Amino acid sequence: MATSAVGPGFLTQSAQFTQELKSAFACAILIATLASLIAQLNVWRVLAVANQRGQEIASTLVPGLGAFLAFLICLGGLVFNIGNVGGVALGLQVLVGLNLKSGAGLGACLAIFVFLFKRAMLFMDKMTQILGVLMVALMAFVALHAKAPLAQVLKESLHPSHFSMVAVLTLIGGTVGGYIIFSGGHRLLDAGVCGAHRLKEVDLAAYLGIFVATLVRGLLFLVILGVVERGVVLNPANPALSAFESFGGWGRVVFGVVFLAASLTSIVGAAYTSVSFLKNLSWVRRQENTWVVGFIGVSALIFLGIGKPATLLIAAGALNGLILPLTLALMLIAAKSPKIVGTYKHPPILNVLGWVVVGFSGYWGLLSLKPLFKLFGA
Repeated sequence: MATSAVGPGFLTQSAQFTQELKSAFACAILIATLASLIAQLNVWRVLAVANQRGQEIASTLVPGLGAFLAFLICLGGLVFNIGNVGGVALGLQVLVGLNLKSGAGLGACLAIFVFLFKRAMLFMDKMTQILGVLMVALMAFVALHAKAPLAQVLKESLHPSHFSMVAVLTLIGGTVGGYIIFSGGHRLLDAGVCGAHRLKEVDLAAYLGIFVATLVRGLLFLVILGVVERGVVLNPANPALSAFESFGGWGRVVFGVVFLAASLTSIVGAAYTSVSFLKNLSWVRRQENTWVVGFIGVSALIFLGIGKPATLLIAAGALNGLILPLTLALMLIAAKSPKIVGTYKHPPILNVLGWVVVGFSGYWGLLSLKPLFKLFGA
């Protein structure tokens, strides 16, 4: 889950908000972390107890709703995977000077290579763990050199001088929005971690996933903040890259490696999770790896053929913004349904806090519809 969340959009988004809010961004990170953890614990617990995937639970609650949810997840996963392929291309361009199209093709091949093994799932887990550790280590190294004002960060995290609700809602969507909320939960089901007796393991995995994603975001925040506080003006076209470049040649190399690793793991996570929403179809289940490879290939071909399709990105972004409140609300309702969870009693505090996050994320989803209204002249 953590490596799925940490993609090129995650890095760019964090850099942009740090430049705008400076130390006060710490408060937004703190609130978004708590909200994301609440959402993840609620969803993963219900998936594990029911031993069903998200679309199966949705169909049990409302016939046909699972197919609609699967459509939203796959559409959002496909379109945002185009961005992930572009992220790999940018990382390779920064590191070795490859042009974007060559880098995109090579990046797609690297991601596809993961699923050509008979034990692809185990290989995927190991690869994402290794790349995740690499990202954390590199970000920590740069953060030490950035020398951000830690005392000011601590103060602003609890008592911010200014606050941005848009930043909080965007961070929640970027951490557990769209397919990401299901990525770790579905992987746990495939690994056999299910049932009420395994909830301690599920909770631990949820805590760990949010911790790693927040650690990367926090370290990136400290890096960008240290740069901005020195008076460096970031390039709006790529604020994260310009911040790392301010450290010199080695900073550019670190950015390239981090961006490449983040994008590559996000490609794998988006493809795997999107296809997992089709696994109730026997002809997909029998050839799961083939479908994942095809998903990655189509993402790369779209990027190579038409670059960034603006209209599709806007539409998918709006749909993706509505997925979290929909899925979280469904899981909260399912948590009270004996035909789904049996005798399991969902913690009341998680239920209440979950509905609070539904309200917040629903507001974010409605905001994300505004570009669609403008796009179609509404």
